[in-house]
Amino acid sequence: MRIASLADVKTRFSAYVDNCKADGPVVITRNGKAVAVLIAPLNDDDLESILLARSARFQSMLERSRQSIRAGEGLSEEEFWNTVEENAKLEKRAKRASEVKFDKTMAQVAKIEPPEYDRL
Repeated sequence: MRIASLADVKTRFSAYVDNCKADGPVVITRNGKAVAVLIAPLNDDDLESILLARSARFQSMLERSRQSIRAGEGLSEEEFWNTVEENAKLEKRAKRASEVKFDKTMAQVAKIEPPEYDRL
């Protein structure tokens, strides 16, 4: 970790960015007080974690979820995965219905009979 003044970072920003991955985070100060941190994410997952950790909206949703779970209002693990599975099935059906509708429309445009489709 390195500490640098805002004035120095502004002057040599490109160099700080280039060196950030190897040297680690840079704490940027103004008048001796930390005002920002320059950090190079390791990968896309790391970037997502960094952004979510600082997102007030995400932290608020997380806290509401924790309160809900503490109050016994959350789903069990089994209920959660059943819901995920059911939603995946519904999305698959909706996609297939859209494909069938598209095929029928294209057949009408081409003035040919569409093939028979199995019921969804």
